Amino acid sequence: MKKLTLLFTLALSTLTHAWVIDGLGDYKFEAIADNTHIIHGPLGEPNKQNHGFMNNPGMVIGADGVIVIDPGGTYQVGQKVIEEIKKITDKPIVAAFNTHVHGDHWLGNQAILEQYPNAKIYAHPAMIAQAKDGEGDSWVSIMDTSTEGLSKGTIATYPTDATTHLQEIAVAGETFKIHNDITGVAHTNTDIMIEHVGSKTLFLGDNDLIHRFGRFDGTSDMHGNIKALEYAIDLGLDQYVPGHGPSGSTATAVQPFLDYLLIIQDETKKGYEEDLADYEIKPFADKKLANYRDWHGYDAQLGKHINKMLLEIEDRDN
Repeated sequence: MKKLTLLFTLALSTLTHAWVIDGLGDYKFEAIADNTHIIHGPLGEPNKQNHGFMNNPGMVIGADGVIVIDPGGTYQVGQKVIEEIKKITDKPIVAAFNTHVHGDHWLGNQAILEQYPNAKIYAHPAMIAQAKDGEGDSWVSIMDTSTEGLSKGTIATYPTDATTHLQEIAVAGETFKIHNDITGVAHTNTDIMIEHVGSKTLFLGDNDLIHRFGRFDGTSDMHGNIKALEYAIDLGLDQYVPGHGPSGSTATAVQPFLDYLLIIQDETKKGYEEDLADYEIKPFADKKLANYRDWHGYDAQLGKHINKMLLEIEDRDN
């Protein structure tokens, strides 16, 4: 009897134990509403230590299935996300959403469609086109290099269904509303923000970052990102999930990044009017950004953000 009890205890422990990443911590789905859960991933860049896991996968449990938002950046991470889902529910994954084209958010699609081949995966039409046109394979290579081969076997597995602005998607008894045509371009030109109507939750992708800074590349628009965040706040929802960093209310999970961008915009505009270069603007901006200096990527990204904003301001002035 004692042996059976021990075996049962060990089996239960295996089922309920969180996903442990050595040196970083335990990762599991946390409930932010009755049927809505998030794994808040590590804040660093993809690397060998975090196995390429760095985003915030979301899960909504519907009447007869699970809906996943951004299942992670490698096949292996996608498998781990599915394992964590199975610790909470035995319902199958019936759908997923990908917030934008950067592979750290969606290469986990492979694991979903391997186990649940009938699942639909929704994304912006430009995201699907760009992913198929080489961006997907590029991200597979990035993750393989960054993780020193730990992501080997990952194959770019594309979304199946394109979305439209304000489209309402009903799946497993849950309704999701798509938001993307605010400015056309924000973090990228492939972003969608996904509102789960039942829990009044908005998944913003990398339009929103907390305690971490990312890059603004050639497909981004910082002015557009500001408008996207203002739009998100105006929706007046209960919960906001950034692409990276802790979820919460607008005050804790949206406003900090918006304030950062507004400071960058304001200081860069002042510098532009005084004919200053980006490196000359940087010290003035830094003085206003004391609350952000401990955010991951601050030193690496501040100058680049000012340069990007300056280019946008110059372009709008011509």
